[in-house]
Amino acid sequence: MKGDTTKHQGKRRQLVSVLETKGITDPAVLKAIGSIPRHLFLDSSFDEHAYQDKAFPIGAEQTISQPYTVAFQTEQLQVKPGMHVLEIGTGSGYQTAVLCHLGAVVYSIERQHELFRTSLKRLPALGYAPKKLIFGDGYKGFPEKAPYDRIIVTAGAPYIPEDLLAQLKINGKMVIPVGDESQKMTVITRTSETVFEKLILGNFRFVPLLGDKN
Repeated sequence: MKGDTTKHQGKRRQLVSVLETKGITDPAVLKAIGSIPRHLFLDSSFDEHAYQDKAFPIGAEQTISQPYTVAFQTEQLQVKPGMHVLEIGTGSGYQTAVLCHLGAVVYSIERQHELFRTSLKRLPALGYAPKKLIFGDGYKGFPEKAPYDRIIVTAGAPYIPEDLLAQLKINGKMVIPVGDESQKMTVITRTSETVFEKLILGNFRFVPLLGDKN
């Protein structure tokens, strides 16, 4: 891939090793992280730091999540090829690329027009083909193509949006960080029309999930 050097590839291998020491075990997730050129999702001024396990600003007061967070959320999501996945918060498009690499049919929503426009160009240019990128309110989801096998929220939600629960298939999973200043990573499994099982994992810190009221 143009702009992806052997030096970058070596740094990705080092990053994968770091993620393994932090407890990421899913081989498909590790392969995705090891394959996707994260530096091309960042401003070129961050090139030397792109494979550190850190978050970085991407404009519009948003960040690209640290690789561990991306890997952790994706591992919890348990994506299989062909699954329909709704992503709330396209951001830089990096998490979108990870989902595409795993073979998901991806619908991704972004509230910031600047980031939406950038991802609309960047993802296909890098060879990643989400089914649809949507400029809109993540709290509302994308009911036109619901229900989804998986939903992933990549910003901190003060509460779990009812619209997203309604768009989850039975036996589907949603991974969402819930909280204000810091968030609890929460995995929700829909076991019937009315029953949702909730598993609360560790503490994380995300930028706030924005909606039409923000």
